[in-house]
Amino acid sequence: MRRPLIAGNWKMNMSVREAEDFIDAIKKAADTTSDEVLVCVPSIHLGLLSSKVFGSNLEIGAQTMHEEEKGAFTGEISADMLKDYGISHCIIGHSERRKFFNETDVTVNLKLKKALEKDISPVVCVGETLEEKEGGIAESVIKRQILGAFKDIPGKEAEIVAVAYEPVWAIGTGRTAEPEDAQKTIGYIRELLDDKYGKEISEKTRILYGGSVKSSNIKNIMKQKDIDGVLVGGASLDKDHFKKIIKYK
Repeated sequence: MRRPLIAGNWKMNMSVREAEDFIDAIKKAADTTSDEVLVCVPSIHLGLLSSKVFGSNLEIGAQTMHEEEKGAFTGEISADMLKDYGISHCIIGHSERRKFFNETDVTVNLKLKKALEKDISPVVCVGETLEEKEGGIAESVIKRQILGAFKDIPGKEAEIVAVAYEPVWAIGTGRTAEPEDAQKTIGYIRELLDDKYGKEISEKTRILYGGSVKSSNIKNIMKQKDIDGVLVGGASLDKDHFKKIIKYK
């Protein structure tokens, strides 16, 4: 049985004091659920917050990492740097990284390989833009992204990866895919993984939904048979709202 993953993505938000207060406020809620609870924070907070959650059910993740071990890559962070802080997870290929920082299917694949090599659990993001959705090519876009991300990834490593389906048109817009529509697309992603790796691997792979997830819609989202969790953006910045999301059951 796939363990649900409730993940927050703070993006470029939170001062040090705000971050500490937030983590203190939600640790208890995280400890009351059997689900995995993850908050992906700006890199400047990783060391401080990872020490604050030690021994709890709350985990701290990174929002990106570089595919190289080290080198002249100003502003970047490596997998080994994340490991030094005990970081367990990293988001890879978020649509904002693709849009603003020129990440491609090739770099997503390289980052994914490096994360797996270093025993960091990746959360790989895929999703279509509004233009692609209205143009009727959403499935082909997602297929390209999935096959590109998992290129040359062995099945036993693939099952460690969480895939987050985030329709770009729903991120931060207040719009969200209807739960049944999200299920249809996520079911398609599972079919792609089944075709590539077989049912044993595809059935172990967690697939999340992201895109204006709120406490008011998470129950219906989580009722869908192929949705194994959520990647929450804006609502993960409000501790009371995020606690409600964690306690959706």
